[in-house]
Amino acid sequence: VQLVESGGGSVQAGGSLRLSCAASGNTGSCYLMGWFRQAPGNEREGVASISRYGSTYYADSVKGRFTISQDNDRDIPYLQMNSLKPEDTAMYHCAADFIGASGGWSNTMRYNPWGQGTQVTVS
Repeated sequence: VQLVESGGGSVQAGGSLRLSCAASGNTGSCYLMGWFRQAPGNEREGVASISRYGSTYYADSVKGRFTISQDNDRDIPYLQMNSLKPEDTAMYHCAADFIGASGGWSNTMRYNPWGQGTQVTVS
């Protein structure tokens, strides 16, 4: 399975973007589909994730502003980002968890494969 993100760009603070993650193969069996971000000099951090059952998880920093969802075929997870802030500036990656390991939804070790990322810049 390969993942390709799209939808990033440059926006002013308070603006919105919608990220998409297209999968080349079947992701219907994965436990979680997640969005992560990494700013220069920072570690990769979990932003949001959605389970095969539709349960959603968010980082505290984005709760109430970001919404993760999936299309009906569970092939494309979306990340709707509203009220963007300069601190949201980062490379955003999507990833799939086919293992279902323990350690919390934001544990990067449980996710493979990863997409190359799409840049989000908020000024």
